[in-house]
Amino acid sequence: MALKTKKGLEPKEYAKLADHFVPDANEVLSKSRYDTKLGLNMAKDARKVINGSLKIEDFHKIYSASLLNEFGHQYASDGPSTKSMQKKDSGPKWGMVIDLKKCIGCDTCTVSCKSENRTPPGMSYNVVLETIKGDFPNISVVNLPRPCMHCDKPPCVQVCPTRATYKLNDGIVMIDNDRCIGCRYCMVACPYGARSYDFGDGYEQEMIGYNDVTSPEYGVERGERKKGKVPQETVRKCSFCYHRLQRGEEPACVETCIGDARYFGDMNDPNSVVSKLAASPRAFRLKEELGTQPRVVYLR
Repeated sequence: MALKTKKGLEPKEYAKLADHFVPDANEVLSKSRYDTKLGLNMAKDARKVINGSLKIEDFHKIYSASLLNEFGHQYASDGPSTKSMQKKDSGPKWGMVIDLKKCIGCDTCTVSCKSENRTPPGMSYNVVLETIKGDFPNISVVNLPRPCMHCDKPPCVQVCPTRATYKLNDGIVMIDNDRCIGCRYCMVACPYGARSYDFGDGYEQEMIGYNDVTSPEYGVERGERKKGKVPQETVRKCSFCYHRLQRGEEPACVETCIGDARYFGDMNDPNSVVSKLAASPRAFRLKEELGTQPRVVYLR
């Protein structure tokens, strides 16, 4: 049996495919020592803030007392809001375009990301979701690579009680692992399932000395972790390989993509490849009806 040339899916069908891999919110928070109900309610209302049905001021009024009671001195009420990050500037705004017709589902992006960022067993910042379209024998494989969307209006930023999750002016959503307390509220707020919790597992049994090897992601160029040790018991996710961007390099997944399906560049530059591709009639954003404004654009 030969697989037919894939025709792809409609944007809503891709959204349904992504939903299959979003972890159950109750299960995620059941492993956290913090208030599950608070996390669930905040995640729901953070998405209302993003779509404009709830004012950010009202969001803070609703939850500030509960957050202070739950997190005490760790609660940072005066951190940056999503709104403050929307101001336009003349600097670069990084974004990624993924051509789904070129993606062959080889998982090279997943492997290169895992190698670059030394993620633990069972965790990958960059997964390729897969489904079968059609009826036998006329079937095709459809792939959906799913990194962090680096949303311009990220609900994960709204719910973080310590402001460990924040958005840079260049558009990248980051995690300060020195501030992250592992409450996992951001994981259930993310509608893409792009965040994972690091339980501290490693590959020490398979590779002696693995845990002593430094990670570029948390190396000297980040400024904080001088030994470059990978954090444990915190949330982790794709950062567009921020440490590589600081060296003028592309994200590992872009550099290694066998099908040349990934493009990376400055969305602020109208002449950049990513800007031109993002303006294509083939372009769409995953779950864009939520109002999160992802900086990852797909071509179908």
